Amino acid sequence: MSRLYPIGIQSFEKIREGGYVYVDKTAWIYRLVTGGNYYFLSRPRRFGKSLLVSTLEAYFQGKKDLFKGLSIGRLEQQWVKYPVFHLDLNAQKYESAQDLANMLNMALTRWEKLYGKEISETSSSLRFQGVIRRASENTGCKVVILVDEYDKPLLQTIGNEVLQTEYRNTLKAFYGVLKSCDQYIQFALLTGVTKFNKVSVFSDLNNLRDISMLREYENICGISEEELHRDFVPDVEALAEAGGARLEETYKRLKEWYDGYHFTPNGVDIYNPFSLLNTFANRDFGSYWFETGTPTFLVELLKESRYDLQRLTGEVAMADSLQGINSMSNNPVPYLYQSGYLTIKGYNREFQVYELGFPNKEVEEGFTKFLLPCYAHLDSGNTAFELMSFVKEVREGNIEGFMHRLQSFFADIPYEMTRDLELHYQNVLFIVFKLLGFYTQVEYHTSQGRIDLVLKTDHYIYVMEFKLEGTAEEAIRQIEEKNYALPFASDSRKLYKIGVNFSNQTRGIEAWKTVSNS
Repeated sequence: MSRLYPIGIQSFEKIREGGYVYVDKTAWIYRLVTGGNYYFLSRPRRFGKSLLVSTLEAYFQGKKDLFKGLSIGRLEQQWVKYPVFHLDLNAQKYESAQDLANMLNMALTRWEKLYGKEISETSSSLRFQGVIRRASENTGCKVVILVDEYDKPLLQTIGNEVLQTEYRNTLKAFYGVLKSCDQYIQFALLTGVTKFNKVSVFSDLNNLRDISMLREYENICGISEEELHRDFVPDVEALAEAGGARLEETYKRLKEWYDGYHFTPNGVDIYNPFSLLNTFANRDFGSYWFETGTPTFLVELLKESRYDLQRLTGEVAMADSLQGINSMSNNPVPYLYQSGYLTIKGYNREFQVYELGFPNKEVEEGFTKFLLPCYAHLDSGNTAFELMSFVKEVREGNIEGFMHRLQSFFADIPYEMTRDLELHYQNVLFIVFKLLGFYTQVEYHTSQGRIDLVLKTDHYIYVMEFKLEGTAEEAIRQIEEKNYALPFASDSRKLYKIGVNFSNQTRGIEAWKTVSNS
């Protein structure tokens, strides 16, 4: 009998009663509820935040039977039932000031039916304050407040400063109730993708403990290596059988595709739970997480900030910049990290600097493919077709074909990019060669606007030199003078030397020249 995977199911109760696969995270939950009162957790989308909130809700409602056989079932002895206020901001599309007001009003109306309302409570913050106080007084217990995706209204309005300001002011007052009602609150958790600071909803709410980058909670969401080998052996075996691969190879491929998230320096590797479960359910690999959301606003931020895309493979960031985002800033790096497109690869303790990079193949390949039509011109408008054709021409030794296609990628450069043509050339080349690297062997380095490239296929080796405002002949001469082709002299594959010149006047590839070794 095949196992049930809780894909798209965020209810802890439904998972437990329905017999779905569940990775026991309740030991971390017990540590959370016994170790403090106010928390904030940031994790990428579809990483299990909503399930965590739902599990906490069931725990604080005293649903002991749901936790049989789990760690917390052995640890907890009292099972007190508390009034729980669960606010999920993920279910609304926020396009106007009224959208947020309606969402808060719906939640408050539901709670007021249980605990009453006073005429003087006119604003959302006053109503929230009132219902918390009455719930505590009426039940004789302090209340629990769980807010899922607290930042959804702010994320959906990035670029609309007027609406951002209105949302910030509303949420700042609403969440500020957690501090003013401290005497009535037993526990509070806010989750989201990002943490906005400075002129934000957190400017007055300074009693939240941010556990997003703490080692003791790094595995509270997601799936660790240990959990994969402990809880999913039959699933990996079934996947290996379906793919006609050995078990060891399947584990290796799972790690390559979905592992690699780090939320602390030198922390444990965390697998993307959404992609992992979908892979087991479908018994096939795919870009499941990436395809559920498009990072359009991130691309706009990359362009607006004139970001050099080559930094994606070796970005650095100060510790404080990753722990909070200034909504007024156009620095894309904190967004890239907190959204899950970059992750921690290392940490320099002397300078307190994080080294960042892509977590895994799913994200690296998916994000790069997404970038191609955003930066390059595609004749067909079809990224998959253009990429397939390009790779095919490279593999077949069709130099004129793939060079004409590369030339077309630089056509119709937007007017706003003419001030940064050199950066634009580098960005497009980075995307193209990064994508080629998924299907061929690519080695290149950058230096002062030049890209030296070695491209290897089963039958061909291409040694390429790019010039800006020079000539293709100069590029070939540099290849010859610096003996770029010498390391491949004994290789049986056919070698081509290709010199390419970029022209600012034509805003693209002006000419290229090819010399073969035969």
